[in-house]
Amino acid sequence: MQQLSGKVAMVTGGSRGIGAAIARRLAAEGARVSVTCVNGEAQAQSVVDEIVSAGGRAMAIRADNRDDAALEAAVERTIAELGGLDILVNNAGIFPSGTIEEATLEELDRTIAINLRAPVVASMAAVGYLPEGGRIITIGSNLAVRVPWPGISLYAMSKAGLVGLTKGMARDLGPRGINVNIVHPGSTDTDMNPADGELSDPQRSLMAIPRYNEADDVAGLVAWLAGPEGRSITGAEFTIDGGANI
Repeated sequence: MQQLSGKVAMVTGGSRGIGAAIARRLAAEGARVSVTCVNGEAQAQSVVDEIVSAGGRAMAIRADNRDDAALEAAVERTIAELGGLDILVNNAGIFPSGTIEEATLEELDRTIAINLRAPVVASMAAVGYLPEGGRIITIGSNLAVRVPWPGISLYAMSKAGLVGLTKGMARDLGPRGINVNIVHPGSTDTDMNPADGELSDPQRSLMAIPRYNEADDVAGLVAWLAGPEGRSITGAEFTIDGGANI
């Protein structure tokens, strides 16, 4: 049974990795899905083609997370072409690395713009259209909670800010019956952080279960939160990292 039949979802940064897995899973659950991308238009179209080939409906939209107007337009286009908006997944993000001594103001501004400001802008654009039972699900990071190595200051800051945003929006939108939650993935096997990469063993050494997530693991949690069984959950953080943050 498709638990999201009749729903419309928008996934930012849905051309690859966790975002693409989320888009595919929401579509498999019956949702009509839009995915945004910046440069990976061919990859985004490949995700769309895969969904359509499986009998779903999807579309790709080019939208830079640093461009407020582009994000707002992506919400409007999703509604116009897919018939509404029920689920917003704020997934797009970057991973700046380097110690605070090495960081630049330009990196700070870019990190805030993409990882923190954009989810605010997309949510602001979406909330006027989300119905009762609507969902906002943001992809954070277990590094928002615990930072085991140096060189992650800007990234951890941006993801920690999303926790406050999630809890605040949950209070704001609760009276309308809209659920707002955040999912914190740990090490996940993607092209940005492959499970066989040179830094993978140190990451596994932190885990109670020393196994990388698959992107589909994260997508499954997002789909559950988006579905009817997540109706009483809001303002909550869900960490999926093999126990790295125990």
